[in-house]
Amino acid sequence: MDEKKNDESKSSIPSRVETAKKGKKKSPAKKIIHWTVGLLVILILFFCFLGYRFVQSSLKPLDAASNQTIEVKVPIGSTNKQIGGILQKKHVIRSGFVFNYYVKSKRLGAFKAGYYDFKPSMSLDEIANQLQKGGSSTPINSGKVLVREGVTIDEIGDVIQKNTKFKKQDFLNLMKNQQFLNKLKQKYPELLSSAIGAKNVRYQLEGYLYPATYAVDKDESLEQLVEEMVQKENQELKPYYSKMKAEHLSVQQALTLASLVEGEGITQNSKYMIAGIFENRLEKNMKLQTDVAVTYALGKHKQNISYKDLEINSPYNLYKNNGIGPGPCNNPPVDAVKAVLYPKDRSEGYLYFVANMKTGKIYYSKTYSQHQQNVEKVQKDNGYKN
Repeated sequence: MDEKKNDESKSSIPSRVETAKKGKKKSPAKKIIHWTVGLLVILILFFCFLGYRFVQSSLKPLDAASNQTIEVKVPIGSTNKQIGGILQKKHVIRSGFVFNYYVKSKRLGAFKAGYYDFKPSMSLDEIANQLQKGGSSTPINSGKVLVREGVTIDEIGDVIQKNTKFKKQDFLNLMKNQQFLNKLKQKYPELLSSAIGAKNVRYQLEGYLYPATYAVDKDESLEQLVEEMVQKENQELKPYYSKMKAEHLSVQQALTLASLVEGEGITQNSKYMIAGIFENRLEKNMKLQTDVAVTYALGKHKQNISYKDLEINSPYNLYKNNGIGPGPCNNPPVDAVKAVLYPKDRSEGYLYFVANMKTGKIYYSKTYSQHQQNVEKVQKDNGYKN
């Protein structure tokens, strides 16, 4: 009996050992967790390595061997992050994120808006230094159209053809494109309501292309360029619309007078004086008799106007027609408009003037006989012989 018990106890020992061994084995779930954690650690280390490599490469020039120049526009108010995004989009740098990190770590900033020429071969430090110095206020790699004070649409066409990809004839055709003109009128009604649809005018936008320098981007259309000029005109005249209404002048009338004043005046003070004389003559129903309008009617510049020229049959000929004419004879600056709205010395009653183009002096008179004496004096001073 005792031996049987001993045998049973002996036989039970291995089973307990086997059970203990079985308890030490890892479950499949734990194995999966351990493999997953290990794999994640490896992946994290791998991506950290890749990130480090990417940051290090992004700190270097995008293409050290490149000689390509890329124009970049940095708008006013751009943050460092936005500038980085622009540079990345333009393929100047590899990463806008790294650029933002770099300038923050280096405590760089105070970047200025403008147009810049960057190269992919430039380092981030070189780019940042250039951004701190500032760029150009106008596009660098573009044509520039200078609209001088007192020039005509025809003359603007010459400048456009010379300095841009556009043809003069295409520009002149656009000046008579009624669909385009109506579109501008809808966008700038206060400026153009009295101009679009005006009768007997050569160009409805004559007088409305503001004198300034316009940069023409390579992707800009001719329509966009013209609208930029019109927009500038609207911007300059906006402070004076209420004064025009108070003086019972349409924008077309104000600019027409301003174009005559601009063509006749030499100094700003003389423009105010001549504007006053024109007002005095209009009040007395006298013809303005200005050579500026006759020259425009002729369609060409002439140093001296002949008696035959004065006979030209044109609504712009103010030797034959009363009033101010159908529209502007050139594109005047805002100073000429101010002279029309605030004419000088009207109380003096001057009705005539003649300019000595050699000296720049202008002689004013109240009577025709005084005017004739002044004309003779100017002719004598300029060596003119009858």
